[in-house]
Amino acid sequence: MALTDSTVLKLAPDPGTPAYRSAPHNIEAEQSLLGAILVNNDAFYRVSDFLEAKHFFEPLHQTIFETAGSLIRMGKIATPVTLKTFLPADTDVGGMTIGQYLARLAAEATTIINAQDYGRTIYDLSLRRDLIGIGEDMVNVAYDAPVDFQPRAQIEDAERRLYELAESGRYDGGFQKFSQALTVAVDLAAKAFQRDGKLSGISTGLRDLDTKMGGLQHSDLIIVAGRPGMGKTSLATNIAYNVAQAYVPELQADGTMKAANGGVIGFFSCEMSADQLATRIVAERTGIPSSHIRRGGISEADFEKIRQVSIELQSLPFYVDATGGLSIAQLMARARRLKRQKGLDLLVIDYIQLLSGSGKRASDSRVQEITEITTSLKALAKELNVPVIALSQLSRQVESRDDKRPQLSDLRESGSIEQDADVVLFVFREEYYLAMKEPRPGTEEHAKWQADMERTTGRAEVIIGKQRHGPTGTVELHFDSSVTRFGDLAHDGQLPDRSDY
Repeated sequence: MALTDSTVLKLAPDPGTPAYRSAPHNIEAEQSLLGAILVNNDAFYRVSDFLEAKHFFEPLHQTIFETAGSLIRMGKIATPVTLKTFLPADTDVGGMTIGQYLARLAAEATTIINAQDYGRTIYDLSLRRDLIGIGEDMVNVAYDAPVDFQPRAQIEDAERRLYELAESGRYDGGFQKFSQALTVAVDLAAKAFQRDGKLSGISTGLRDLDTKMGGLQHSDLIIVAGRPGMGKTSLATNIAYNVAQAYVPELQADGTMKAANGGVIGFFSCEMSADQLATRIVAERTGIPSSHIRRGGISEADFEKIRQVSIELQSLPFYVDATGGLSIAQLMARARRLKRQKGLDLLVIDYIQLLSGSGKRASDSRVQEITEITTSLKALAKELNVPVIALSQLSRQVESRDDKRPQLSDLRESGSIEQDADVVLFVFREEYYLAMKEPRPGTEEHAKWQADMERTTGRAEVIIGKQRHGPTGTVELHFDSSVTRFGDLAHDGQLPDRSDY
């Protein structure tokens, strides 16, 4: 006689579930899997990497699975005989003792071959119950919320819980055969060969920087740091524009679009408004200083240039969020939403110090808050599988040194930023500091200063202070401060690339 669903359900009715609608479950699958484990303990190892006791619907089955797992991990055998001593002897299972029930499970067991399929069924039904729980919580909280409760906080919490469920709700992960990893590596090399610049990552549009970094690598957290006035926002904006302009979509077998070249940009502008950012990009592309654009000091020809560039910019996959005072939880929720709705290939955050933590504890110091932010950004890069460029300020100790080139120790709250980052780039312009130290004209010092100014004018250094998968060093770039635009320097005997404008 086979065990039935109703036999066990009489033991543990769910008081929170209406009689007419029970939560999704499959008692027969649970019984079959437990029986297979009791007959052959190898069945446990086929499901133990993704299945836990909490995934079972029936509380007694949770106890049996957990106890059997503990015995097996200790190198002992889990059978009806060994298991019953660890379970309450007075348990009544539809008129059977616990020993009789365990014996019946083993007698009715299916083969070990089906163990993984039964485990996945149990797991999926558990996820469905979790979804129901999240939905019920949303309804109850929305009904009973106090007057000062912010609905947006509930939305963010629900999104976070759903994404946690989505991330945990899969069977992949764990060990894989090396040949699988090798196939992925070869595919990566093949794609790099086909992509612009023969890069494994997304091209920044800056030749020498790409040569050093191999492009922007998926799941990397890239910190761009510098003192005010160095041009870190300009560098991030230039790279974001270059990636968006190079975007070439490619239809995948499942009907989704993926970037064959370039990518879709998500830009969190915590400091500048969206129109300020747009004005800056228009200035970069047209060569007309943004101060002239804001004052209206432009000619008819200039206005025509601006109009043409604006038409081009409207078609770019470039999405800006200029909300101030964002928390890291809000930023992550919005990034996930953009990825889901529009796609996402590169995320830019300007800048880390303008974000706030989750605010769980009022006693948290700013260092702890920054640690939470950088750890979350690295986790987001891995979760969305996109490079994340996050800008960061440097401490004032740079200004007290004679050589003002920044170092890793200059990063504010440097412990967590340096630790979590895959790449750290410093933007440095010697011209900026020289311009503030002009000696009295006519002196020998002034002549030397003029020579130094000629050498440094229009040049910027991007110092790679850290790179997990490549060399450190310095890349020299051209920088036009009037339109805040970075570009490649001409190599010896080579003319620079023609400008787009």
